[in-house]
Amino acid sequence: MGKLTKNRKSVLDKIEPAKLYTLPEASALVKEITTTKFNASVDLDVRLGVDPRKANQMVRGVVTLPHGTGKEVRVLALVTPDKEAEAREAGADHVGLDDFVEKIKGGWTDIDVIITMPSCMAKIGPLGRILGPRGLMPNPKTGTVTMDVGKAITDVKKGKIDFKVDKFGIIHAAIGKVSFEPEKIAENARELLSSIMKLKPSAAKGTYVRSVYLSSTMSPGIPVDPRSIEG
Repeated sequence: MGKLTKNRKSVLDKIEPAKLYTLPEASALVKEITTTKFNASVDLDVRLGVDPRKANQMVRGVVTLPHGTGKEVRVLALVTPDKEAEAREAGADHVGLDDFVEKIKGGWTDIDVIITMPSCMAKIGPLGRILGPRGLMPNPKTGTVTMDVGKAITDVKKGKIDFKVDKFGIIHAAIGKVSFEPEKIAENARELLSSIMKLKPSAAKGTYVRSVYLSSTMSPGIPVDPRSIEG
């Protein structure tokens, strides 16, 4: 084990051992312990008592964070020509279809979200092996395959995120930036957590929310008391 840097030690000293913080306390503390020079992301990690290998225990959903993520979301709209103007007006960064399908086949994935229409899915399906691993595959369940292209783009730009439990039973999501006021971090976190609560599968046994940690890029996690969330 290498020696703890002075910086890291002073950061760890600020987190009381064995203490479970309330959401407002953790939201204030995460700003204090972030020592990066850049405007780091604030992340929430929620460990659930589910077995994600079982289809009836899959936890997946979408939530609109009241204060957005603080991140510029780059949107590609893969749409038919009659929908191009609607997509541009809603703020899509790239709009088209066949030309972008070819670009993606060539390995281009310089985007965060793809919004498309049901009629275009036949062209996008074959891109699954490129888009799937990067979490870019459009899906009707997350509202990214829709006829209401303009609204879908506006929602994503405003702070709509989708989340799903990974194979270890953990949901990991970026819910803001360290520059946000603590109240905004707490409100975004509470919005995500209440969405996760509503999605509790009836097949899940025992404690549903096992642990909640709030952290920023490069910071240690701050344990949050799950009971403080339902406020």
